[in-house]
Amino acid sequence: MNFLADIVARKRQEVQRLLASGGNDAFAAAIARRPALLSLKAALDRTIGPAIIAEVKRASPSKGEFAMHWDPVELARIYQDHGAAAISVLTEVHFFKGDPDFIPRMRPLIRLPILRKDFIIEPIQIYESAALGADALLLIVSLLEGGQVKALLQLTRSLGLEALVEVHTAAEMEIALSAGARVIGINSRNLHTFEMFPDRALELAPLAPKQVTLVAASGLKSHADLEPLMAAGIRAFLIGERLVIRANPGVALREFIEG
Repeated sequence: MNFLADIVARKRQEVQRLLASGGNDAFAAAIARRPALLSLKAALDRTIGPAIIAEVKRASPSKGEFAMHWDPVELARIYQDHGAAAISVLTEVHFFKGDPDFIPRMRPLIRLPILRKDFIIEPIQIYESAALGADALLLIVSLLEGGQVKALLQLTRSLGLEALVEVHTAAEMEIALSAGARVIGINSRNLHTFEMFPDRALELAPLAPKQVTLVAASGLKSHADLEPLMAAGIRAFLIGERLVIRANPGVALREFIEG
């Protein structure tokens, strides 16, 4: 099964509805009155020890529902109170049971950068992300042509947002760097098959210059998993499922940070 193809096919339908809704004026008004933006890169770079982007995640295509009982705002506040450097919010509705409305609901209470994690394929989704109150958004290189990565990254920055540019291979790393990415996520999971490649972050980290902030994602189960990555120069980590499946996600987060 090609999970990514199924997700993108449905996402294209959602984008067409978004385009047909004529929401650009509403987006512009919301962007004009949004609060001051917070820098994801700065938050990750200044953190002493592992910088955790803690994720509000309720389900996945491969595992189904596993954390529907958590209120997204409550979960974000728990993460904030227990040392997260930033909050990631999955907003994809069908496969991950997220909702774009999670971000404006938590924005007044969260003083950390909020990353919108979704499947961005068209410019209107970037305007929507800015209007929702996100500080940053996810761009997945495997969804886009090289020129699209650069164009969407430039649009993101023109609206004051930052992008976490996700890669899985050396070729995708080159595309991200050529596009000017400053924060690059290395995903150890192949999004087409969901197969895991545990050493992928260690393989790709040497390809990035030191000024680029690297974020390792997927398959991280404990502080011990972070140690070889930190030794390789990776200081930031995106962790979701391993937190939300615990009875106390705050304690789980502190364990990742402190060991």
